[in-house]
Amino acid sequence: MSELKKRLQEDLKNAMKEKDIFKRDTIRFLMSAIKQVEVDSKKELSDEDIIKIIQKSVKQREDAAKQYRDANREDLYEKETKEAQLLKTYLPKQLSDEELESELKKIIEEIGANSLKDIGKVMGVAMQKLSYVADGKRINQIVKKILS
Repeated sequence: MSELKKRLQEDLKNAMKEKDIFKRDTIRFLMSAIKQVEVDSKKELSDEDIIKIIQKSVKQREDAAKQYRDANREDLYEKETKEAQLLKTYLPKQLSDEELESELKKIIEEIGANSLKDIGKVMGVAMQKLSYVADGKRINQIVKKILS
């Protein structure tokens, strides 16, 4: 079993013991998403696979929170934001913009990219190497800044 999955199960147990309903429900929802993917793919997921599921869940909650804020539903906005924050604690530490820019410059140099025409090549390699420590949108913005 992956380390991240063990950590989630342990946190779920602790949340149940502490009667932390919010944390318990959020982790249960995530665990059911992980279980669904495991059943569908008929394999045990690695930490990397679980991180992708968590990233997707965080993005869904952030999108929902934005929609709730636009609709003036502060109660639901706060709930979604709080869930996203809790889920982010299970993700690897994200790179700062400076660290990300440094890594992307190395990738651009390796590939030999020198214009915005090469953005597809750079993004392919960058997403493989950095998708766990930076959001795709941030990666894209910084690559465009470097190449333009």
